[in-house]
Amino acid sequence: MSTQTGTEAADRGGHTGSMLDVIRFEGVRRLRITGVLAVIFALFGGMFVALAPDLVSTGAYDDIIEAMPPAMNALMGFENFNSIEGVVGGEFYTFTWVVGLGAYLAYSAAGSVAGDIKNDRMDTLMAAPISRTKVLLGKYFSLLVPIVVLNVVIPLVMYGGSVLIDEPIALADLAALHALSIPYLLCWAAVGLLLGVVVGRGRTAGRAALGVVIAAWLLESFVVETDVEWLGNVSPMRYFDPSGILVDGAYNLDGAALLLAVAIVLVIVSQFRFTRMDL
Repeated sequence: MSTQTGTEAADRGGHTGSMLDVIRFEGVRRLRITGVLAVIFALFGGMFVALAPDLVSTGAYDDIIEAMPPAMNALMGFENFNSIEGVVGGEFYTFTWVVGLGAYLAYSAAGSVAGDIKNDRMDTLMAAPISRTKVLLGKYFSLLVPIVVLNVVIPLVMYGGSVLIDEPIALADLAALHALSIPYLLCWAAVGLLLGVVVGRGRTAGRAALGVVIAAWLLESFVVETDVEWLGNVSPMRYFDPSGILVDGAYNLDGAALLLAVAIVLVIVSQFRFTRMDL
């Protein structure tokens, strides 16, 4: 029986393989990089927590804020750098969570599918008694390993560091930031998943995913306070603002719900495409 025929039978219920097996297998493979990311982010975040009081008290960003155009200030979050929460939100979370972690998840999701297709590993996996739908969903949900681990470890590090320097960040706001980041990160993972099944080439799909994340960040930043600000509505960054949460306590629950809905739609579209493509 060909791979295509076997897969179609599995999708009709002829095979009984578990999606949890795929999640477990892919999740274990992600443990090492998750540990590396946790250490890097913890050190990077701890550095900003330690430096933030001096940066605020010396007005280190004042000249930069005055010299930069409004769009650039929005891009870097300089307007909030008069507080420790602003520095941490603008410097650390903008580059690690909004751009860095979002880009990693999109890239990883794209590569996990497209890379296996290109290297013929997908054929081997599909020869097992499991449907394509379960394979794809298993790969997607395995990304919860870095998402959950980082969203547990890093807020503990950030809060602990702020307590040590006697400038505690509001724990409720920090917890809200990381909780609201989960739909945002799942959205980027879903974008990468879709690119993986559409492009079908590992490195190309991964690069496309990175490009989409960076382009979305730049789009949202540069259209702020312009006549075409509405264009930023297509960027996930518009619906997740770490500085707004830490500085103003502004929780965009509607935005989080929208990002989660978009993620679900993209996963469904990816599944529809994946179950019908020729591997």
